[in-house]
Amino acid sequence: MRRILSSIALATAFAAHAQGVTDTQVVLGQSVALSGPAQELGKDMQLGASLYFNAINAKGGVNGRKVVLKTLDDGYESTRAAENTKKLINEDRVFALFGYVGTPTSAASMPIFTEAKVPFVGPFTGAELLRNPVNKYVFNVRASYYDETEAIVQHLTAMSVNKIAVFYQNDAYGQAGLAGVERALKKRGLEIAAKGTVERNTIEVKAAVATMAKAQPQAVVMISAYKSCAAFIKEMKSAGSNPTFWNVSFVGSKALAKELDKEGRGVQISQVVPFPWDSSVPVVKEYRALIDAAKGEPGFGTLEGYIAAKVAVEGLRRAGRNLTRESYMKAMESLDAYDVGGFKVTYGPDNRSGSRFVDLTIISRDQKFVR
Repeated sequence: MRRILSSIALATAFAAHAQGVTDTQVVLGQSVALSGPAQELGKDMQLGASLYFNAINAKGGVNGRKVVLKTLDDGYESTRAAENTKKLINEDRVFALFGYVGTPTSAASMPIFTEAKVPFVGPFTGAELLRNPVNKYVFNVRASYYDETEAIVQHLTAMSVNKIAVFYQNDAYGQAGLAGVERALKKRGLEIAAKGTVERNTIEVKAAVATMAKAQPQAVVMISAYKSCAAFIKEMKSAGSNPTFWNVSFVGSKALAKELDKEGRGVQISQVVPFPWDSSVPVVKEYRALIDAAKGEPGFGTLEGYIAAKVAVEGLRRAGRNLTRESYMKAMESLDAYDVGGFKVTYGPDNRSGSRFVDLTIISRDQKFVR
């Protein structure tokens, strides 16, 4: 009997370990760009999350377990992200996937984590493909690109700006943002004035600039990463075309401001987290205490990583000591208007959207941001 009980105990321990859970730790896997033209996005997401995980670990972890984040570099390329996802699940035996960065990388990974039944929490993308149809393993934290582009178009049309063009990355991310703009304009009886594209991880924008210069739009909504958006804005200005420039949050606000330097003043960006310099918001106050202590620079990307980590940890806390992927997903589903600290997320059996919060910001002097 003792031998049977020992075998059962060993089997149970092995099963838990196989899911990235031991008595002392829970391992999360992350694939982001740590190299290449989009590396600042991945580094910000990793840093922001680590700030929170480290703070929790310093207090003893979650239900007695330290949270370990294993991060792999995908260079913002879908093929590498898929390979990383397989490695994290099959070799590294992570409990869940967390904080991926990008639509094409997340899209390439989705069939893999879905088949393996591994939770996918807090991706840095607003793509609709992670929201509809609902995938029960996905837990978005940020608002969608539909939410962001609706806010931008609503603001522009309220100011009688109706000739709106779109500059977008020629991949799943760009298409997601383009669809959001089309949807928002159609709602108002309008159509896109002109379209220009750029390939992912490049700054070949001349053709797009020529198209836009010819169309002379009043505003351009940009759906790409910071390097290509900065190149586009600079070349548009050089061509004598100066519409208002709008970006969605994925652009990488801090990196874009740095790339543009003095030419960035007046460029506008929608955001999906609270203003990182407004410490009247509780979650911003606690985030600022940690990033200031680490001598880091506050920004939207690191704050998003911090908030996503806080949501992921709340699920671990509610799942209790007897942690399984199934108990974790049920715990996450129980987050109904969960207040992260002035920022709320909501999930349910048929809801994986998280938040719909959108704010509009402008790059001001000296790469600073105002609302």
